[in-house]
Amino acid sequence: MDTLIDGIKYLVDFVLHIEVHLQELFANYGRGIYAILFAIIFCETGLVVMPFLPGDSLLFALGAFSADGTLNITFLWALLLSAAILGDAVNYTLGRNFGEKILTKFEGRALKRQHVRQAEIFFEKWGGWAIVLARFAPFLRTFVPFVAGIGHMNSAKFFFYNVLGGLLWISSFLFAGFFFGKLPFFQNNMKLLILGIIVVSLIPGVVGIMKARKIKVDA
Repeated sequence: MDTLIDGIKYLVDFVLHIEVHLQELFANYGRGIYAILFAIIFCETGLVVMPFLPGDSLLFALGAFSADGTLNITFLWALLLSAAILGDAVNYTLGRNFGEKILTKFEGRALKRQHVRQAEIFFEKWGGWAIVLARFAPFLRTFVPFVAGIGHMNSAKFFFYNVLGGLLWISSFLFAGFFFGKLPFFQNNMKLLILGIIVVSLIPGVVGIMKARKIKVDA
C-alpha cells in the first residue's frame, strides 16, 4: 500500500514539475530519454491498466523542451506517433482477444467496470470517431481502444481511426509546446500552463461521468 501511495505522489509531483523531471531524465540518461518517453506514451495508450500516465501535459512539455534544441523535435514526433499508434493497436488486440479475462482479473484493482462502461457509452455515441476524440481525453484514450476490441470493431476501420487520432493528438500537443515554448511568457509560466492543460483535458471525462450518472439515475 505504501508503495502505491509513493508511486501516486511521485506521479503527481512529476506532472506538477514536469519540466524539472525532464531535465533530470535527460541529465541521467542522455539520449536514452527517447526510449523512456516512447515507453510512457505506449503504456498509457496500450495498457488498459495504466490510464493515469500524463499524456497531454507530457507532450506539450516535450515540445517546449525541444524548442531550444535539447531534443530533436522531428525524431521525437515520429517516435511518439509510433508509440501512440502501436499502443492503441495493442490495446485493441488485447480487448478483442482477452477483454473479459482482463476485466475479471484486474477489476477492483487497476480496472473499474464504470470506466469501461463510460468508454462504451462514448463509443456508442461517436462510433469510429470515438477512437480519434478519445485521444484528447485522459482515461478515455486508454479505455476506448480496449472497448473497440471487445466489440470486435472492424480491424481496418480501427487502423484508419487509430492512425488519424494518433497523428492529430501527437502533432497538436507536441508542436503547440514547441511553438509556445519559445515565448518568454510561457517559459516563465510553464507550471500554470501545464495545470491548465490538465484541467481542460479532464473536462470531457468529467462531463462523461456526469452524463453516465444521470442516465443511471433516470433509469
